[in-house]
Amino acid sequence: MSFLKRAMAAPVSPPLVPLLAAAVIALAMLLPPAYLVVRTLSDASSAWEEIYRDRTFQYVINTAWLAVAVTAGAIVLAVPLAWLTTVTDLPFKRFWAIVMALPLAIPSYVVAFTLVSALGPRGIVQDALSPLGVERLPDIYGFPGAWLALTFSTFPYVLLPVRAAIQGLDSSLHDAARSLGRGPWRTFFTVTLLQMRPAIAAGALLVALYTISDFGVVSILRYDSLTRVIYVQYTSAFDRSAAAALALLLVFLTLLLVVTDGFTRGRARYFARSPRALPQVVNLRAWRWPALAACVVVAALGLLTPLSIILYWLLRGVSAGQTTDFAVEAGFNSVYISGVAAIVAVAAALPIAFLATRHSSVMTRGIEKVAYLGFALPGVSIALALVFFAANYAIAVYQTIALLVFAYVVRFLPQALSASRSSMVQVNPAAEEAARSLGKGGLEVFRRITLPQIMPGVLAGAALVFLTTMKELPATLLLSPTGFNTLATEIWSATTEAFFTRAALPALILIVVSATPMVFTVLRESALAREAGE
Repeated sequence: MSFLKRAMAAPVSPPLVPLLAAAVIALAMLLPPAYLVVRTLSDASSAWEEIYRDRTFQYVINTAWLAVAVTAGAIVLAVPLAWLTTVTDLPFKRFWAIVMALPLAIPSYVVAFTLVSALGPRGIVQDALSPLGVERLPDIYGFPGAWLALTFSTFPYVLLPVRAAIQGLDSSLHDAARSLGRGPWRTFFTVTLLQMRPAIAAGALLVALYTISDFGVVSILRYDSLTRVIYVQYTSAFDRSAAAALALLLVFLTLLLVVTDGFTRGRARYFARSPRALPQVVNLRAWRWPALAACVVVAALGLLTPLSIILYWLLRGVSAGQTTDFAVEAGFNSVYISGVAAIVAVAAALPIAFLATRHSSVMTRGIEKVAYLGFALPGVSIALALVFFAANYAIAVYQTIALLVFAYVVRFLPQALSASRSSMVQVNPAAEEAARSLGKGGLEVFRRITLPQIMPGVLAGAALVFLTTMKELPATLLLSPTGFNTLATEIWSATTEAFFTRAALPALILIVVSATPMVFTVLRESALAREAGE
């Protein structure tokens, strides 16, 4: 036993095979931003000229303003809803906990499609009001529509971590504040809300990053943010160096947001110093039914209205004799490419997770940080870099499935890596060391000891990559082989041409596929919270 303890304590050099694999993966992850830099510097004068244009400054302001407004709207919606569905006596509380998370399953560009199809010049509301003499509705395009679509698409990013934080609150602090004479509202703002601050900040960062990198909503609703301008510049301009410069500027803004968030969080700690007491149920009294009405309104705007509009256009298309073959083919392509991306992402994540947890060093930590770079790279920037690189240096893979899968892996590897790493740190290394002391090789130890224990996390990471790949739009638009249509591209092409009946079926399929794991996740969270309460 003492020999085993000494063996575990002694530093061990990382195995060569996973180290080489992780290094190659890290270099591949660096390819998109590195090539954007190279492409921009190759025509530096044109790039600087584009960046210093007055209109470019306006695009940056538009992007930042939209991110701030959407983040604020998401927080205003999510925090009260998280509190209502967690610790109050809200009627049908568990049902509302599921419903409030479901808008996350609806891709934001689908929400934008429903807004345009309902409130646009040729939309449902316009057709219904035209007999009454209403010739034109207020314009839904631009900032108002983009803000509305993104706010209702992203508020669950704040809702879910805040719900988890509320369930972990130490109610003794709340009780102490009340015993000192503070009223319920003052206690909430000075004690409870302070404990929820890290969760709110984490969710707000996700919302801001999503908004900055969003392409579908701003394109469908014609709001001039950086992502839309980059796409237009690439598809319409003869000189595409300007598009590369703008894509690099978008990467810089995203990284600036991540770094700023790290500094603003500070070193404050919010853990309980005593055994946690579960939060007590808050009696809403006279506010019970107004709170229920607020939940109904949010559910109607964020979930019921988009689904109703999609079903309306679907039934209208079916009654007109529209075929569904295109949706079946697009659905098959989406499942196929998402499955391949999930498998490749998990395979790429495993050696990095292994090195990060079993052979931590400056080098392996650096590799891990590089692997998380995709989290901070907008999809349109990754796609544009790979288009430029393949068209100039790797023509054999240009517009191939392999290049598209590579883009997905760069974009979503952090999801697979985070899930795999979280599972691997829970595996006791003593079992692995014992197997090695019996003469087993590293690969056999991993296959027979480690992999079975981390398989739940690996599968969770694969499922997350699968779902996000199904919904990815800019990379799919720019990198798909000719004739390779997915659900996302079918929705995009039909919406941009105002063929709303054609967009309805792929939108519904995408929502159903995305909603299924979301329902199970929220149900599991509720069950765990109920068990903890018991």
